[in-house]
Amino acid sequence: MTSRFMKQELFIGKDGQRNIENSHAVILGAGALGSAVSEMLVRAGIGKLTIIDRDYVEQSNLQRQQLYTEEDAAKKLPKAIAAKKRLKEISGYTLIESIVEDINYQTIEKFIHGASILIDGTDNFETRLVINDAAIKHQIPFIFGACVGSYGLSYPVVGGNVPCLHCLIDKLPSQQVTCDTAGVISPIVQWVAAMQVSQAMQILSGKTILPVLRSFDIWKMEYVEMNVAKLRNNSCPTCGIEADFPYLSFRNQTKVAVLCGRDAVHIRPPMSKELDLYELSQQWKSLVVHLTANPYLLSFHYDAYRVILFKDGRAIIHGTSEESVAKSIYAKLIG
Repeated sequence: MTSRFMKQELFIGKDGQRNIENSHAVILGAGALGSAVSEMLVRAGIGKLTIIDRDYVEQSNLQRQQLYTEEDAAKKLPKAIAAKKRLKEISGYTLIESIVEDINYQTIEKFIHGASILIDGTDNFETRLVINDAAIKHQIPFIFGACVGSYGLSYPVVGGNVPCLHCLIDKLPSQQVTCDTAGVISPIVQWVAAMQVSQAMQILSGKTILPVLRSFDIWKMEYVEMNVAKLRNNSCPTCGIEADFPYLSFRNQTKVAVLCGRDAVHIRPPMSKELDLYELSQQWKSLVVHLTANPYLLSFHYDAYRVILFKDGRAIIHGTSEESVAKSIYAKLIG
């Protein structure tokens, strides 16, 4: 162990390295960020790694999701399983657990039991707010990360008297673009993942880190960082004085209902999104077909599905009666 991690130990010290080797990181989502973070942590000598993801490997993932191969995509291996397989080839020192399940308000607390740190690899803010609630409730550091196009964000949620992700949600950029609608390039994935792992290693090795929100556009070479300590909201329902962790309850989840006899699923977000339908229709011109619009809704075909998207964020996904499929399509389009 000493020789393998010698160069890292020279930098963070023996105690820091020992702390990392005795830590348990939970990676929530094994897509682009999750796979990059997982590999870096395993190479750093993390003691235990738990990887959770509901999805499987597809050809379109290979451009940026570095753990996966064409064989994984051909076999449609679950990402958590494919990630574990590759990571075990990289290092036999880390105990790796893979879980093929959905991350939601009902499952999150069992997933994070015994964790030293949580790292975000998810693709939508509702799930991130679920994780944020659980992290604050159980006093586990949570490293938020997100990227789309050439733009990325990172922020460490460390508890105590600093803002959580819920405190900052109104300060973050518009969430009306996703990797599936706007695309993403691999360099920004690596940058955000590197920021997440750097912050995780500092926390696990015993360092104190500041509540700094960082954003970077790797194509334009623009970088911004902001200390957000003063944005702590004492009335925040997640970390405030009367916190009740709203995203760990059913009332604040996306509601999904199969429409009887219609081979369709109705999706209703927990809060009205007030979508800009014109902006979305322009973004999606090359992504969808048979697009029609009026002031109240968009109607279009996406892959094998017909989608009706309403101005308030509700959607009807035609062509499936599986709730998980409908939620996946919604997340790809709306985030």
